[in-house]
Amino acid sequence: MIRTYKFLLRPTVRQDQALREMLQDHCSLYNGALQERRDAYRHVSKTSVTYGMQSAQLKEIRAFDPERQGRWSFSSQQATLRRLDKAFTAFFRRVKTGETPGYPRFRGVNWFDTVDFPKDGDGCRWDSTPHDPVTRVRFQGVGHVKANQHRPVTGKVKTVSVKREGRKWFVVLTAEQAQPEPLPATGSVVGIDLGIANFLADSNGGFVPNPRHGRKASAKLEAAQQALSRFPRCKAKDRTANHRRAVEKVAELHGKVRRQRLDHAHKTALALVREHDVVAYEDLKIRNMSRSPAPKPDPDKPAVFLPNGAASKAGLNRSIADAGWGVFLTILVAKAESAGREVIAVDPRNTSRRCPECGHTAKENRPTQEKFHCVSCGHTAHADTVGALNVLRAGLVRRDANPA
Repeated sequence: MIRTYKFLLRPTVRQDQALREMLQDHCSLYNGALQERRDAYRHVSKTSVTYGMQSAQLKEIRAFDPERQGRWSFSSQQATLRRLDKAFTAFFRRVKTGETPGYPRFRGVNWFDTVDFPKDGDGCRWDSTPHDPVTRVRFQGVGHVKANQHRPVTGKVKTVSVKREGRKWFVVLTAEQAQPEPLPATGSVVGIDLGIANFLADSNGGFVPNPRHGRKASAKLEAAQQALSRFPRCKAKDRTANHRRAVEKVAELHGKVRRQRLDHAHKTALALVREHDVVAYEDLKIRNMSRSPAPKPDPDKPAVFLPNGAASKAGLNRSIADAGWGVFLTILVAKAESAGREVIAVDPRNTSRRCPECGHTAKENRPTQEKFHCVSCGHTAHADTVGALNVLRAGLVRRDANPA
């Protein structure tokens, strides 16, 4: 199995400048390759440029510009070109499926924050000596940078990436490991129902409160964004010191909220994995749930639109994004795989409208957001608990139908 590690880097002033130059030069390579593809398609009779063709030009590019492109790792530049190729592959896939395509865009220096090294030892080297208290990672053109290794890396390091987050630098490793020993069996199974009022309700009647990190930080974020809006739009190199501090303040607040969501998701998922052998959850289409409502044109008045509930839907969308369901489910699946637990996704339709006692399904069974009252047998319970119980039963039926 593949596990990812992320450690804080401690570069010197010169190393910090070299890392910034590396990002800038890889960003220029990305944008230049994108421009070549656009020009070839528009002006050379719709000719398609592939990754292989652009990768073959790297040797000439490095020889032509040794100061900017020649000093960096050849494999990392190939990874940057591969990154662009993946963007085009995703674009054509969306075109074929009828989705919103989203043509690959040029990247500004502030929007290009990662450089990948496909193989440890090729342009980079993770140097973690057991008897050396200081861990270093070497990048071609930068040198040996100190890393704050807060936990041991087990397995063989496969890829290395350097990432910028605000003023901080991180190294991200992927290591190939043997399948770990599964946790001891508990004999417990559980179904979970994700929500807004409560982050999670389980089939045993338990609840995990929704921390609402984004809402709690909204006042500070609003003040910081208002302060930033007073400065005119300009390039990063033309910003004043006050403008840079305003940008960093907004980024710092958003980063704190993101880390709080991740911490909550990790702790909640770990508790579920440790306590239960099987976890069933709703296979929610989060992107569809957080979509803005379509406009409603007035048939009697041209260029006039009827109310479509966009304001209230925007509030619900913010709450869904603040809960971070997608991140939590991704972490839950990863932790379950590592612990030898089973995670089952089930169809979410009617899970909160079906009575767990008599099986009657009706919209009227859920008169309010929290209350469930079956109009057929009179069963009463919390609506989220009923939903989690129905999710568990559907998950067990699916597991029995697919014993493999």
